[in-house]
Amino acid sequence: MDELKKIIESLLFVAEDPLTAHTMGKAAGNREIAEVRSAINELIQEYEKRGGGFYLARVAGGYQFRTAPENTPWIKQLIQPNAPRLSKAALETLAIIAYKQPVIRADIERIRGVDSGGVIRMLLERKLLRVLGRKEIPGRPLIYATTKLFLQVFDLKDLKDLPSPKEIEDMALEAGQLTEADAKFTESTAKGTETLLETSQAPDATVLPGSSSTDESSQA
Repeated sequence: MDELKKIIESLLFVAEDPLTAHTMGKAAGNREIAEVRSAINELIQEYEKRGGGFYLARVAGGYQFRTAPENTPWIKQLIQPNAPRLSKAALETLAIIAYKQPVIRADIERIRGVDSGGVIRMLLERKLLRVLGRKEIPGRPLIYATTKLFLQVFDLKDLKDLPSPKEIEDMALEAGQLTEADAKFTESTAKGTETLLETSQAPDATVLPGSSSTDESSQA
């Protein structure tokens, strides 16, 4: 077991994305999934007991090393990302898609009340959204859903752990994806979004394989 735990640690250390127990078991010489999961659970407990600067977390359907939240200010002193922040419009759109997926653009715009083509394209480029296929209705519009990267960014095990739209925005603010000025929008808009999400019906979508995000341009 100790040898397997060392292997798992090495695999997780070099991986850029979360790894599943199946992936790690295969890389470790086709180990049994139960054995791998047992080793992972032991590692999780060991890191929790140690209480160090990082821990092993289950996220986006897999496992990944994560830094302790309380050390975020110090990490930002070393790493200063230049990526543009998510706007309040992007966060609102992302929240709608997260809760109503699979969803088409028309339903997103019906909830938001404004054209959302540009925002959707930006979220696709950021790889926070993906195209599942096309809905079998006139025009065959694209069907959207969130990605594994979305789960990673918001530190979610799966979609069952989705926070409220207000919490999504607060998390983005803490992660530096939103400015303090944009955060003023939270009370009114986030509450309104929650109400709209509760009252609107999710589309009856037929997911088709083989479509790509590049088709979005035809829907603008």
